[in-house]
Amino acid sequence: MKKNIAIIMGGYSSEVEISLKSGNVVYTNLSKEKYNPYRVHILKNKWVALDDLANEYPIDKHDFSFKLEGKKITFDCVFNAIHGNPGEDGTILAYFKLIGLKHTSAPFYQMALTFNKRDCLSVVKQYGIKTADSYYLDKGNAINVDEIIAKVGLPCFVKPNNAGSSFGISKAKTKEDILPAIEIAFKEDSQILIEAFLDGPEITIGVIQYKGETTVLPMTEIVSENDFFDYEAKYLGKSKEITPARISDEMHNKLAKNAKKVYEILNMSGFSRSEYIIVNNEPHFLEMNTVPGMTTASIIPQQAAAAGISLSELFDNAIEMALKNEL
Repeated sequence: MKKNIAIIMGGYSSEVEISLKSGNVVYTNLSKEKYNPYRVHILKNKWVALDDLANEYPIDKHDFSFKLEGKKITFDCVFNAIHGNPGEDGTILAYFKLIGLKHTSAPFYQMALTFNKRDCLSVVKQYGIKTADSYYLDKGNAINVDEIIAKVGLPCFVKPNNAGSSFGISKAKTKEDILPAIEIAFKEDSQILIEAFLDGPEITIGVIQYKGETTVLPMTEIVSENDFFDYEAKYLGKSKEITPARISDEMHNKLAKNAKKVYEILNMSGFSRSEYIIVNNEPHFLEMNTVPGMTTASIIPQQAAAAGISLSELFDNAIEMALKNEL
């Protein structure tokens, strides 16, 4: 019997439109012979399942079911395509844990930990993973620009602590740039992270569970036309994404070992995409994305293709791995 799969998409953050695109790519490429996939929009004002004609049916939050033509539809598994809150920060996954519904992401605690950039960096540093020097600010804290510069130098990056798709990130090149950058970041989150600029090639690495094994996908080198890999570079064609990355075998092995170690340190499962900068021949870990984009412009689909894995195989594998996981 075919499994009923909920592909959740949307969310409550600035990434809602990207998530809807990702979710629709999953829906289009998931085998209809093997599964009954349903698009489920999780939005601030409604939770609804869609039929093939995009008619909406309210989700019963008691058990995450809905009624279609008088018949109750329940799900065997959830494919998580929500970037940001409440999918990538673990919130909705805690709810699925409570009602006993399996999903394609890591457990809710791991998702919450990796979504919080400051906490994630604090954990991996304890295992010898190199990172950028950083400075933390919470909304309401006194802001001492000279102290920030003394800690991280110039230029530096000012980031929301809990956000994705480069929303709210600025590169501050001068002392005068820092306060406006902080104001922009606080529009996305009440916590921010200010990091030293790392000068070197940027490499993004997909690590997934594939057929029961932790698998490092072919790496992608990011060459942005802008100052950094911002929203325009990611989604509006303002960058070159070179897969596989133009790095030596030695560096490839070093990065692969590092990325796999980080994945395992954080007790991850499901999808991940981690960002690295190479400085003085050493990988420096920036962050991990646990619900990476699945749009046609996204990196994980590019890396899977380079590994000979089709989108249908990639998504099918995620569901099969999820169904084997213990609740």
